[in-house]
Amino acid sequence: MGIQRLAIVSIPVSDQIRAKEFYTNVLGFVLVRDAAFRENTRWIEVTPAEGQPSFTLVNWFPTMPAGSLRGVVLIVDDLDATCAGLKSRGLSLPDVQSAPWGRYATFNDPDGNGWVLQEARSTP
Repeated sequence: MGIQRLAIVSIPVSDQIRAKEFYTNVLGFVLVRDAAFRENTRWIEVTPAEGQPSFTLVNWFPTMPAGSLRGVVLIVDDLDATCAGLKSRGLSLPDVQSAPWGRYATFNDPDGNGWVLQEARSTP
């Protein structure tokens, strides 16, 4: 027994439909579910095309204001190609940075949630 895996991360957003458009059309995430949830809210769940975890686009947690998520890292095989593709879909990205642990680029979603794209490292 024990913890098996991370399944869902909640992303606090102000406008669920705008966020869904960003995560699916700009980042290329796959829409898993879009269904009525509570009054004036939806359960919108997206996931990277390559797999887990899923992300829910939430606006119902009073202690999670839109734009308060920081530092979620997305691993990519080819950082330069990924950044070029995202820029072609309208995402503003700064130059790729290098650190002792690898190459990365950061960006914000429309609400200001902060993300990191990190190039996959081969293990020795």
